[in-house]
Amino acid sequence: MEIKVTDKALQWFKDEVELNEGETVKFQAKYGGSSPIHEGFSLAFQVKVEPDEVIASTEKGGITFFIDSTDAWYFKGYHLIVNYDEELEEVSYEYEKES
Repeated sequence: MEIKVTDKALQWFKDEVELNEGETVKFQAKYGGSSPIHEGFSLAFQVKVEPDEVIASTEKGGITFFIDSTDAWYFKGYHLIVNYDEELEEVSYEYEKES
């Protein structure tokens, strides 16, 4: 499993969430909503959280994006791509099947 963050998504986190170099973003499953890979669950994020049992992470622009083992079930078999939706003016998520 990999996490890929586009340049535009990184800029959104810096501008809208006011993250700085050395800070973190944790992606996690949230009960409610839906996603292309799990009905009844959607994706959320928390900022400035200390990583615990990291199963995937990437660093971009000095910010660490990660997923802990407690959410491994949600991402099993997929890579997470974090992009920016210009129409909605917010981050968007895509799930790419692992090969």
